[in-house]
Amino acid sequence: MNESTFRPGRVLVTGGASGLGAAVVDAVLKAGGTPVVLDRDIRNVAAAKAFEVDVSDRAAVTEAVLQAAETLGGLDAVVTAAGIDRCGKLEDVGADEWERVIGVNLMGTVSVVRAALPYLKASRGRVVTVASTLGKRALPEATAYCASKFGVVGFSHSLAAETGGEIGVTTMIPGGMKTRFFDDRAEQYKPQDDSRLNDPANVAQAILFVLSQPAGCEIREMLICHEEEGSWP
Repeated sequence: MNESTFRPGRVLVTGGASGLGAAVVDAVLKAGGTPVVLDRDIRNVAAAKAFEVDVSDRAAVTEAVLQAAETLGGLDAVVTAAGIDRCGKLEDVGADEWERVIGVNLMGTVSVVRAALPYLKASRGRVVTVASTLGKRALPEATAYCASKFGVVGFSHSLAAETGGEIGVTTMIPGGMKTRFFDDRAEQYKPQDDSRLNDPANVAQAILFVLSQPAGCEIREMLICHEEEGSWP
């Protein structure tokens, strides 16, 4: 399948209102697909059908995925781009805040995929989970984020082994991107030089490349980053 004939179909994107998720929505639209967004703030989503939901709420996620799939008549792909962070030493980050990172980044990923699985099996679709270079390499004062993203990597690899021949599963591992992800951090945890942050549109195109693979061929893992990425290897 070449770029001129590929259409991504019906693609559910979590965190699709901003950052990488919004870039994926834009890329899907430009490729002739139909995106649907799950996000906790959908006020700025104009180009796609959107459902307001906190992905850490399993019951709400299950209902939202059902509604999204029924609206589109099924699903061909899921991209789990929703993610948050809480920086600081373990003893300085409140337990509720620490666990919320796990709830959104890891458990939210699992809940969305679990709910979407019947639709993806019906279409022989694909899941692209979004991990991080910090799912490969640990840094200090990032225990919650690293734990969540290492978890996403493990979950995705196991799911790929479990569902081989039924659906495609790819672990996307982006380095730092030029998004608003860093906005609510304390100053010492913000990138001091954003020249080494990748454009999320580049990562979105990599995700479309994953989705464009022919039947029987799967990209199981892809690491994509700026050429001077500091958190890899």
